[in-house]
Amino acid sequence: QVQLVESGGGLVQAGGSLRLSCAASGRTFSNFVMGWFREAPGKEREYVAAITWSGSSTSYADSVKGRFTISRDNAKNTVYLQMNNLKPEDTAIYYCAASEDGDYDRGSWGQGTQVIVSS
Repeated sequence: QVQLVESGGGLVQAGGSLRLSCAASGRTFSNFVMGWFREAPGKEREYVAAITWSGSSTSYADSVKGRFTISRDNAKNTVYLQMNNLKPEDTAIYYCAASEDGDYDRGSWGQGTQVIVSS
């Protein structure tokens, strides 16, 4: 397992930006595929973005494509989610997750960071 701690959430107006960070510890960070998920009030958790161990490949949910960018710095054991042009529907608790095989249900999760986008 790897321990994950998210930060960077907050309150922002629609159209604004936030950068989330997820710091990892406990095991070799570069072994893991990293993902961001979110859970809005009254809704199920949904996938946001993911990045391979090398950072050479990324993927995004259609709802955030073109607005969010996932990146990682293996030297700092940190994965980032740059969120631009935020919309009220992006309001949620954002979680990062680590997986060795792409199955996040068997991986490690952080405690989450709250993002609120006001209209």
